Amino acid sequence: MMKKYLFVFTTLLLISQVASAAKVDTLTTYSTAMKKNIKAVVVLPEAYVDSKTYPTVYLLHGAGDNFSGWVNKVPSIKKYADQFQMIIVCPDGNVTSWYFDSPEDPTWKYETYVSTELVNIIDKKYSTIKDRKGRAITGLSMGGHGALYLAFKHQDTFGAAGSMSGGVDIRPFPLNWDIAKRLGTEDKFPERWEKNSVVNLIYLLTPNKLAINIDCGRDDFFYGVNMQLHEKLLYNNIPHDFTIRPGAHNWEYWSNSIGFQLMFFNNNFNKK
Repeated sequence: MMKKYLFVFTTLLLISQVASAAKVDTLTTYSTAMKKNIKAVVVLPEAYVDSKTYPTVYLLHGAGDNFSGWVNKVPSIKKYADQFQMIIVCPDGNVTSWYFDSPEDPTWKYETYVSTELVNIIDKKYSTIKDRKGRAITGLSMGGHGALYLAFKHQDTFGAAGSMSGGVDIRPFPLNWDIAKRLGTEDKFPERWEKNSVVNLIYLLTPNKLAINIDCGRDDFFYGVNMQLHEKLLYNNIPHDFTIRPGAHNWEYWSNSIGFQLMFFNNNFNKK
């Protein structure tokens, strides 16, 4: 009988631990720039209290996905929020925004939304470290491009940035993922494609100001452009972590990669 009670107690304890794990909010935010409501997932560590301030990681989804993609497909991000005592924010990038302020369609201003509007909303609603030293941004594929793109252009907002399988040079892909809808066609507006490719934004960087972590699978179709970015960062003496692992452009790879990304950011936060 004692063993039976012990088993029931242990089971209830495990259930209570799962139930009391990281809290997931679905937040409706308003973009003044785009005059519409946009949803975001916010993962808070289990021990979150207003009396303490927490670092924040903005985690961007890829093309074809939305704000709920990360938490649904990689629920372990809740565990990492607890482990590293950080807030994880998953914005909505409207399927294929590429996180640009589109020169082609002024109703698409996702650079402004993520880098300014959403950051201000999160800092107002939650107990965050309201400084670039307490903010990082990363993402997969389109989100990997977006994270580096936004961090390179807004180093006053983000102190660290990462990319997983990022589309860090859009020029080789003029017909893919609705990029032409955001920038205009590559043949008609080549200068837009040049100045909005991450690989061409390295000139904005100062060595050691922005902590950078880039990774990509060896069998990924973005492998070549990530190698190109790595070599260009080396040439320009920009310190960064760069990792090639076995893997392709899929959730199996990103489910593994995200833990390393968040550990990198945690280590960077703790240096401050």
